[in-house]
Amino acid sequence: MSATPSAPVSAPCTASPRSACDPATTLDERFRAAIRAVTGSEADPQIRASANAKFGDFQVNAAMALAKERGGNPRALAEEILKRADLAGIASACEVAGPGFINVTLETEFLTARLEELSRSQSFGIPPALDRHAVVIDLCGVNVAKQMHVGHLRATIIGDSLARVFERLGRKVWRENHLGDWGLPIAMTLARLIRERVNFATLTLDDLNTNYRAAQVETSTADLDAATRFHCGPHRLAEFEIQYEPARGAMENAKKTLVRLQSGDAEIVRDWERLIEVTMEQVYDAARILHVKVGPENNRGESFFRDRLAGVIEAFAKSGFSKSDQGAIVVPFADRERPLLIQKSDGGFLYATTDLAALRFRTAELDGSLVVYVVDARQRDHFRDVFDAARLVGWNTTKDGAESTLVHLGFGAVLGSDKKPLKTRSGENFTLKDLLDEACERGTAEVVRRAEDPNAPTHGLSPKALAEIGAAVGIAAVKYADLSGDLTKDYVFDLDRMIAFEGDTGPYLQYAHARIASILGKSNENDAVLASAPLLLRDPAERALALHLLRYAPMVLDVGRTLETNRVGAYLAQLATLFNGFYQACPVLKADDAAARLSRLRLCALTRAVLADGLSLYGIVAPNRM
Repeated sequence: MSATPSAPVSAPCTASPRSACDPATTLDERFRAAIRAVTGSEADPQIRASANAKFGDFQVNAAMALAKERGGNPRALAEEILKRADLAGIASACEVAGPGFINVTLETEFLTARLEELSRSQSFGIPPALDRHAVVIDLCGVNVAKQMHVGHLRATIIGDSLARVFERLGRKVWRENHLGDWGLPIAMTLARLIRERVNFATLTLDDLNTNYRAAQVETSTADLDAATRFHCGPHRLAEFEIQYEPARGAMENAKKTLVRLQSGDAEIVRDWERLIEVTMEQVYDAARILHVKVGPENNRGESFFRDRLAGVIEAFAKSGFSKSDQGAIVVPFADRERPLLIQKSDGGFLYATTDLAALRFRTAELDGSLVVYVVDARQRDHFRDVFDAARLVGWNTTKDGAESTLVHLGFGAVLGSDKKPLKTRSGENFTLKDLLDEACERGTAEVVRRAEDPNAPTHGLSPKALAEIGAAVGIAAVKYADLSGDLTKDYVFDLDRMIAFEGDTGPYLQYAHARIASILGKSNENDAVLASAPLLLRDPAERALALHLLRYAPMVLDVGRTLETNRVGAYLAQLATLFNGFYQACPVLKADDAAARLSRLRLCALTRAVLADGLSLYGIVAPNRM
């Protein structure tokens, strides 16, 4: 399946696991049995959480569709289904409403039992994964010798968040950082550095970035190529030939350097490795600041696949799915005019060739049943062609022959307030380092400002401690704003809004966690005492919070199914809102009796644990003081 960026994605497994803690799982089982008894069919009961508590906790919506299929009355069918449903000990009230909805209110004892089960679960009720194959996520994707830019922010944190979700679901996850570390552009940079007698021992990324750009300029013969293509006069061509002789010389030197690199020349290989080392120092530093799990073990760049490229051409030739086109090798498709070019007429390989080799490695050797490419949305057509070509030769299968789902998760651009690609005040492209530095500085300034209040939990902390909290706040602001929206759309980078401690922001959720930690700290209650305290759920606000806590596992399962990271943010924002309502309606430390106090403290502890776990899916720190 070649999914469009916004399409839901289902990893290929034999069945979808359900959380035993989720009341909807039990309701689904009971109403499926009732529907089977009434209609003889295996229909989905369509269990949904009620949008309004006055209509109960859940709705069963299957009767309308079933009645339409059978030509009957949906309300009468709903009544019949409800009569046959065994809800003893599960529901305290049920009624048929409207055209055929079944409203269900759960027994408080059943609800507290599910909450008890959730509190004892090491996985927050998330069931073990059924698919034992791996998930492979292509993320980050930096080019050697170039600065990271804001586009790398999205490719890195989106990919890392999805990896965290699948790890939470119990899947084996491969984070694959596909470096642009091979080929003529790298050789061009190497050749220039050597010619300029640059000291590789003291090389910096700024040096690399400058020389990379200069190498592109000094080898360009664009005007000469255009003049030749458009048949300019011989005098004009001769003029261009003289003008671009140095460019041709620089390109020839670069090609010789590439040959030396490809042949394993020890000196050139050592210099090449230094280019990678200098580039990756910044990547690892950015990953540390962003709390992203990307390290040397995740690097598998173009150079890793260089000895597999000839095999790609051979495989397509043997299968008969490629053909020669004016000396080049292409893969044609029946449903589009555009073929996929996999080898140039001069024998050179392309990005598509490398991507095909990498895809085959990820399915056949890494055993990926789900392979996700977190890459700029502008690459949509490229990945469509690569995926379809891979299917032609049967490269979309795991080690045991299971079909692999291939997904390009394209993302939009990061924009400035002018709705154009984000730039610095001087008009330069915003590097990732610039962006992260500004976020950390703004977060720290806000934390320091708030710490000036004598009543603030952070008052009196050292400047170093405040800076650590401030950096966590700044990074949370950036990551939450990115991950909690529609990944396929552009978004405006606005630190004033993102850093706010109120509203739908990362710092607001961090503050909610710190607030709960403060409540628990002030209680001085032993963890063991809290863990054994009965959950009472007497107030509607307690009940609403409990129901939402039980929806955590289904939410994480849904993210694994759809790859929509914004579901995490929406869940956490609602959790913080419901906790605030609970705290306002139900005194915790000053509860009317000891039993209510312990029950509410236990709800606080469980909310804090779920909130911290949810934030960890975004790679956001959950501080205890803010």
